[in-house]
Parts: sequence; C-alpha cells; structure tokens
Amino acid sequence: METAFTPWSALAGGAMIGLAAVFLMALHGRILGATGILGGLLRFNDPADWRLRAALVLGMALGPLVYLLATGHSPAIDLPIPTYAVVLGGLFVGIGASFGGGCPSGHGVCGIARFSRRSLLATPIFMATAFATVFILRHVVGV
Repeated sequence: METAFTPWSALAGGAMIGLAAVFLMALHGRILGATGILGGLLRFNDPADWRLRAALVLGMALGPLVYLLATGHSPAIDLPIPTYAVVLGGLFVGIGASFGGGCPSGHGVCGIARFSRRSLLATPIFMATAFATVFILRHVVGV
C-alpha cells in the first residue's frame, strides 16, 4: 500500500495545531494535550474547566464540517484497516498516554517547546514505536 504524502496540507495542519497550542497557553495557561483534555471531560469537579475542555473537543470534532463548508466536499478518509483496528489503536494510545503522562500532542508539540525532559524522552519513543508499527504492519503482516 502506498501512502500519498501531501506536504502543503501537512504543513497547514501542523501550523494550525501549533497556533491552537500557543493560543490555549496564552489565553488560558493550559497545555494542549488532546488525550488529557478528552480524559478530563469525565471529571465534573470544575464547571469552567469542563466547559473549556468540551469546547476544545467540540472544535476538534467540527473540523471536518468546517472543511466541508470551506471547500464544498468532505475530507477523504481512506483507511486501509478495519474500523475495529482504529478503535483498538485509539484505546492503546489512550492507555499509553495515561502511563506516559501525556499524549503525543502534549509531549510532541507543547512539551518539546518547553524543553520538558519527560517530553524530550517520550517523543522519540512515540516516533520509534510508530515507525516500528508501520514497518511491521506493511512489511511483515502485509496490511
């Protein structure tokens, strides 16, 4: 299976994630870690914090709708694996994020920018695991 790399859309997406992280830190003093923000929705002890988390998750979920309104067509989502594998992978990422004290967006985008030692260690581990997973799935398993 060949993957089409689209550098301009990847650059634009990365820039938007970076800007969102900067704005969240500047306006609310919070670090943009998507898994931590999503996990915090399960706690209702601080209504203002819950509303902020809900707004961030809603904004992430509405991204495809904004794309549809801006371009006139839905973003193409072509998954070479079954839906259950995507869900299972998401659960693994969530569990790993709780053990690792943060998710790839929190460590990779915000933690490295703050020179966090934990993030400087965690991010290369995330990346090595991702590279190994892709290699095994494509060249050993043959997905």
